[in-house]
Amino acid sequence: MKIFLLGGTKDSVNIIEHVKNNYEAYILTTTTTEYGAKLALEGGSDETIARPLLKDEIIKIFINGDFDILIDATHPFAEHITQTSASIAKELKIPFIRFERPPINLENIDTSRIHYANSFDEAGKMIESNFPKGNVMHFAGANTMEEVLKHVPTERFYPRILKVAGSLEKCEKLNVNPDHIIPMKGAASKQENIELIEKYDASVMITKESGEIGGVIEKIDAANEKDIAIIMIQRPEIAGLNKNDMVSNLDELDIKLKSFF
Repeated sequence: MKIFLLGGTKDSVNIIEHVKNNYEAYILTTTTTEYGAKLALEGGSDETIARPLLKDEIIKIFINGDFDILIDATHPFAEHITQTSASIAKELKIPFIRFERPPINLENIDTSRIHYANSFDEAGKMIESNFPKGNVMHFAGANTMEEVLKHVPTERFYPRILKVAGSLEKCEKLNVNPDHIIPMKGAASKQENIELIEKYDASVMITKESGEIGGVIEKIDAANEKDIAIIMIQRPEIAGLNKNDMVSNLDELDIKLKSFF
């Protein structure tokens, strides 16, 4: 089977490795960065496209490449591309799977330092009013910095981002001090997070509710140990998704693939 995979996440790399080990399949993976494409190739993807694609481009590549199925394994917060992929599947009447990583289980975790927000603008306002002192570590990607920086001064702001051209340009545009940029390579361990909190004298950490695979538990544990606040952005409810198209683990993915093929 020929798979068109919308990737750029650890989930998508896991899918590539799993499919390649268990099926006869050709996989084209699209990511928004060269780093994401590199990880996809290392995972076994046959081909990659390392740039954002418009809806019409995805449709054209899918049809011209004679692909059998569209799998969306983008980040839980990549709301626009997930809505786009679901609408493409509906228009083309093609097999479609949305791989949605499960939310984190906080049942046995100390959540007393977590403050929930529905947007990054809300997070910035919360910090401005409730946490006016100490530095802010932004563990939520370069694309979300601007909303926070409407309310938080750049001298307090330390983003952990991929040091790629697009992210560095955003930092420059927003006047983020280059010395404040924390290079990112995958999810950090609890100890690494503790060391960052100490190094940058942080009083607040911003993160997304991106699931265990996104290192959220390690961030919470580190924040608890160092007694700092966490602003956690809750996942968006993505309109237009059919629950029957969604899977949350590789076993469920297998069931779906076998039902299609």
